[in-house]
Amino acid sequence: MNDDAEERGISCEGPATRCGFVALLGAPNAGKSTLMNTLVGAKVSIVTPKVQTTRSRILGVTTAGAAQLVFVDTPGIFKPRRRLDRAMVAAAWGSASDADIVTLLIDAAGVDGDTRRIIEGLKKADRRAVCVINKIDTVKRDSLLKLTDTLRREELFTDFFMISALKGDGVADLKAALAARLPESPWHFPEDQLSDMNDRLFSAEITREKLFLNVHQELPYALTVETETWEPFQNGAVKVEQVIYVERASQKGIVLGKGGERIKRIRTLAQDELREVLDRDVHLFLFVKVRENWGEDPERYRDWGLDFSSE
Repeated sequence: MNDDAEERGISCEGPATRCGFVALLGAPNAGKSTLMNTLVGAKVSIVTPKVQTTRSRILGVTTAGAAQLVFVDTPGIFKPRRRLDRAMVAAAWGSASDADIVTLLIDAAGVDGDTRRIIEGLKKADRRAVCVINKIDTVKRDSLLKLTDTLRREELFTDFFMISALKGDGVADLKAALAARLPESPWHFPEDQLSDMNDRLFSAEITREKLFLNVHQELPYALTVETETWEPFQNGAVKVEQVIYVERASQKGIVLGKGGERIKRIRTLAQDELREVLDRDVHLFLFVKVRENWGEDPERYRDWGLDFSSE
């Protein structure tokens, strides 16, 4: 535009930028991590069929036109039993308190006890939310309409969206609507940044995902993964050494498997995915150690961005 354009009242500036935080709340296994990965267009949060996979607050960053959306994937909100459970739930509620927009993901199968607790918690905090009914491809239309009518009577939700995070149905409309509701603000992150998670922590999460998928029952909740060594080489490759901590010696044998076959499979799966996601050659080495009280170690909580003293 030139000076003549300005005299005619034509703006020379582009659209105002928008930016804000969108908290993804929900019961365990409601599909929050899957939704965030779909919204961002890349894997930034691990996903497994097991509940309580996400342990810490994870940011996923994406844009829609002039808006930058910073999604906060929170641990599922459930009735806590252990210190780690309490810290995870506290982190989720803290994210809701700080966010510009709160979304509540609800499984299309219906409102369970954990979801009911979240609804009541949001009401108590006088915090309205966007209702996102997920997994709509798994139920019949009549039951979906009945669930929506029930949720409308809660007088908690500003909007309703029906999606399949796994298939991507309805996600684009949700993203556009959330972007339009963000406050005017400069962007908080560079345009090409997808997450705030560093490579060391991300690689540990990928290994933990493979453990969740390959060991069963309660064992995944009794282990954690730490990246001890991250050694890059001039040719672009990186050597990664990780320790898998379990609580008892018997669990160590389960993780290793007969003749070490299970840990070899987990290593291969994690290494292959890290090579693909990081776009570099990764040499992954895994070690299994017993640390009985790793869940009571304040340092673990600092690594995950959790409050060790959560009550």
